[in-house]
This record gives sequence, C-alpha cells and structure tokens, in this order.
Amino acid sequence: MIMSQIFNLLFDQYSSYAVLDIAMEISAVLFGFASVWYSKENNILVFPTGLISTSIFVYLLFKFELLGDMIINGYYFIMSLYGWYIWTRKVDAENVTPISRITKSEQIIVVVIFASTLVLVYEVYQYFDMWTNWVAYVDTLTTALFFVGMWLMAKRKIENWYFWIIADIISVPLYLYKGLTFTSIQYFGFTILAIFGFLAWKKNLSNSIQTV
Repeated sequence: MIMSQIFNLLFDQYSSYAVLDIAMEISAVLFGFASVWYSKENNILVFPTGLISTSIFVYLLFKFELLGDMIINGYYFIMSLYGWYIWTRKVDAENVTPISRITKSEQIIVVVIFASTLVLVYEVYQYFDMWTNWVAYVDTLTTALFFVGMWLMAKRKIENWYFWIIADIISVPLYLYKGLTFTSIQYFGFTILAIFGFLAWKKNLSNSIQTV
C-alpha cells in the first residue's frame, strides 16, 4: 500500500502526458547520464551525447514553460560545441588541452557569468510574468550554478565539479516538485557521478603534476 502511494506520488502526473513526451524525456535522461559518465571518464564523447540530451530537453522544457531550465539546456548545447573544440585543441605537437585548476582571471569570469546569469534569468521570468513563486528563485540559482559549471567543464577545469554537485543536489527535489520524476532521478544519479567525476579528475590532475 505504501509503495503504491509512493509510486503514484512520483509518477501519477505522467498519466496526462503524451507517450511521445515521456519517451523523449527518458531518452534525454539516458543520453544525459551517458554525457556525465563520459565527462567523469574525461572522454570527448561527453559532448555529442550531451548535444543530443540538451536538444531534447530544450523542446520539452519549452513545451512545459520551464524557461530557466530551457535556457540552461540551450546554453549547454552551445557550450558543448565550444567544449568539443577546446578538448580537441592541441596545446603542442602531441597533447590536447589538459585538466587544470582555475586561474585568478578565470575566477573573475566565473563571478561575471554567475551574476549575469542571475540577472538574465530574472529578466526572462519578469518578461513572461512568471516570477510568481519560490520555484523561480531556485530555478534562477541553479541556472547560474549550471552556467558556471558548464563553462568550467568546457575549459577542462577541475572546479567545474563543485558547481555541478551543488546544483545537482538542489535539482533533485526541484524537478520532483515540478512533476518531472525521471529528470529528478537523473539529477540524483548526476550527483553521484559528479562526486566520482571530481575524484577521477583530481587523480588525473595529481598524476599530471607528478609527471611534469
């Protein structure tokens, strides 16, 4: 009985969704998991899988009028193209851009991206007259965190994982409240993968420093 109630709480909203939308959300989640997994593995496939996932989510989030989330995924799409270029760019005759730590000048850029995103998402919500409850505030915060995290990942900076972990944790209950249970489950998985991703990148960075 209790399990049935929990199941209904998590998935009852899907009874009113089109089958195609449910299938698309599941597909986007699976490609999203693949993208984060490849990111953890420091594998270039993080970007093509991410492009597929974000493309689907842009459509779904626009349809469900989740504007902040839609902006996040549109930004991911653009930054995935940028990151794909950065990760394959040769820094010398043999090596591509390595994992590294953020510089002081990049810290300033992080602050600018974070602050600018807060203003941008606020203005979007105001324009569409959707600044109506606490979800808009949280959505604005997570959007800023994700924007910074994606930029740092594209630059192959280890600090990207800090922003992913914080934003992923916040997104689990947020998406559950929004009625996108599969996406909430995705972010729970993302949190776990992000923790392991940070540990893997930290080990990679330590090994690189020792071999210099």
